[in-house]
Amino acid sequence: MRFWILIIWPTLAAWQPYWLETTNNRMEKTMSDIDEQENIMLDALERFLVAEVEPFVHDLEANDEYPHAIVEKMKEMGLFGCIIKEEYGGLGLSTTTYAKIVARITHSWMSLSGIINSHLIMASAVQRHGTDAQKEKYLPRFATGELRGGVGLTEPDCGTDLQAIRTTATLEGEHYVVNGSKTWITNSLHGNCLALLVKTDPKADPRHRGMSLLIAEKGDGFIVTRKLEKLGYRGIDTCELLFKDYKVSADCLIGGVEGRGLQQILSGLELGRINVAARGVGVSKAALDLAVAYAQVRKTFGKPICEHQAVQMMLAEMAIRAESGRLLTEAAAAAYDRGERCDMEAGMAKYAATEAALSNAVDCMRVHGAYGYSKEYDVERLYRDAPLLMIGEGTNEMQRIIIAKQLVERNPA
Repeated sequence: MRFWILIIWPTLAAWQPYWLETTNNRMEKTMSDIDEQENIMLDALERFLVAEVEPFVHDLEANDEYPHAIVEKMKEMGLFGCIIKEEYGGLGLSTTTYAKIVARITHSWMSLSGIINSHLIMASAVQRHGTDAQKEKYLPRFATGELRGGVGLTEPDCGTDLQAIRTTATLEGEHYVVNGSKTWITNSLHGNCLALLVKTDPKADPRHRGMSLLIAEKGDGFIVTRKLEKLGYRGIDTCELLFKDYKVSADCLIGGVEGRGLQQILSGLELGRINVAARGVGVSKAALDLAVAYAQVRKTFGKPICEHQAVQMMLAEMAIRAESGRLLTEAAAAAYDRGERCDMEAGMAKYAATEAALSNAVDCMRVHGAYGYSKEYDVERLYRDAPLLMIGEGTNEMQRIIIAKQLVERNPA
């Protein structure tokens, strides 16, 4: 069942230049060519997920077990280099294609999408803001998955307000000495590198001018204190970290200039929000698919429940939510690909798709009745996974504020 990966993926690699040429050259390609390449990649992913992931999801998730074997296959497929440019060994995919990949992975198991999402936010920060030397040193290793990890932002007393972080990095000779703590850090136990947000000048005013971003590989003083137990999103490592006189080479300051860390990481969060929106698309579609299938086989009062008007209305609402989230996510990804500011579009997509995921998970459980509450079925996993999407990469309450502010800014009276 595994040989197809080795056959199909090298073929896709030969088509990567289509995705990596300049915008002008891309315009010369027909849409049918681009769609065909994307469809071949998504078909390969579909086969991988069906054969190598879905048979094992239930046990891995139930045992909160990290999917080491699956991650190794994801490395072989190049998924850790999805949006890294081909010149650095990545696939060089558009954000639009990447969002479709995330949605399809999430349809099978949301935790897998997190393993590449946080990693690619880190890679994106280096690709967009790093020095030439940093790009040449780190991006090829990120693309292969040799270095895997995520972003070290959240602290015990700091989540949405990133300017309130307390972790410090003091320059001493050729190294920064880091002290502080982080929490809710994805890929920090089994990964080996973070884009770490620190205060290089704790007294700066405004506060963001004292914030910097470091490429932090594991070493002495980089301590994983505990793995956090979670309601859902199981199988992926989410941990608390302690930094105690941890040394990072001064060459690992992203961009080479202090005081730019907040802007660097916030630009990456647009990508992160598109990713979370795509996860919402995957969960809402998975819930819809399960509900539609079950409604056709479950019978009450002598007929399938899909023939009862109350269930029909529920299924229709689920389909509308799922499709609305998908379209908004694709629009946000397209804006990101065009290089446009898209915090409003990403916020809209993140809000709509993740709210759809939660609502569809609840309605899917209602369609399944008591069976939806059983751990034998996938419904209860979706029900536990979905709430995280409304919190991660900026709460949905914050997204509404961002959307409103951008509406006013873009449409002055």
